[in-house]
Amino acid sequence: MKKITALFFLVLLSVSCKNDGPQANTYTGNALGTTYQVKYFSSENFNTEKALDSIFDVINTSMSTYQDNSDISRINSGAGDVKVDVHFQNVFRYSNQIFKESNGYFDPTVGSLVNAYGFGPDKPLNKPGEAVLASIRQLVGFEKVNLTAGNTIQKENPNIYLDFNAIAKGYTIDVIAQYLDKQNVENYLIELGGELVAKGQNLERESPWMVAIDNPQQTDAERTLQTVLALENRAMATSGNYRKFRIDSITGNRYVHTINPLNGKAEKSNLLSASVLAENCTLADGYATAFMALGYEKSLEMLEELENVDVYFIYVDEAESIRVFTSNGFEEALVED
Repeated sequence: MKKITALFFLVLLSVSCKNDGPQANTYTGNALGTTYQVKYFSSENFNTEKALDSIFDVINTSMSTYQDNSDISRINSGAGDVKVDVHFQNVFRYSNQIFKESNGYFDPTVGSLVNAYGFGPDKPLNKPGEAVLASIRQLVGFEKVNLTAGNTIQKENPNIYLDFNAIAKGYTIDVIAQYLDKQNVENYLIELGGELVAKGQNLERESPWMVAIDNPQQTDAERTLQTVLALENRAMATSGNYRKFRIDSITGNRYVHTINPLNGKAEKSNLLSASVLAENCTLADGYATAFMALGYEKSLEMLEELENVDVYFIYVDEAESIRVFTSNGFEEALVED
């Protein structure tokens, strides 16, 4: 009887120890116009759902162009006395950094041009006349916007339209990561609209977090993967909407349109997809957008000037064949070609 009791105690002790270890926690939902998934391992209990709701609410109140009463919407409507919060300030400074590093190709004021061309996959582009373009270009240029010492926004022209959607998702992921770090979580994967941050490992599989890049030649009926990589203690963002390619009516070749903020023209880009690894998701998100605007050749030039940034480019060569460029750091992370 004592042996049975002792054995039963050991089983209970084993189960108890296992339950006291890091447990998997997963949260999914909709936010910022897309979906999200947060998975982490922790032995502590804390209200992650409430924290996520709070983070999304704060970011929307600060930078959502879809909310009429958000700070950015009020600024876009002409209000000059809006004191922006620390999140707006951080995103503004990151945007200014990438704007300079990309020589103006990453530009949060390009929205007026995008709207003028009527971007969309199922209709031809509008072709604004030179006079219209000249007028709109007066509203484009991030150097025309200033964050004051009092944390208000000054614009050279009150009609300049600010839009941080190209970087806000990545920044939001970083804010969530900071929250988990404060809870002493050492293993997590955060995904929001396809952008990612990974820390530690997937303890369930005892391996790094595995993430995938979509194949740009996939069809609407079936999702296929281009490659898979192990993501550990790094952020990844991908730019290049595979559902919005246009087909050249003469050649039948695929291409994407992108706005050149410097001349205001819509240009064909030979870069179909840009996946970026960086130290945080704000930078990864911003760089991915910048590369898409730059195109393949200019992106390689910019990449040479960046530190701790790796890329996986899918592009079209001169023979209209789809090619891949992989930087050394990204190559090391690949687990499947």
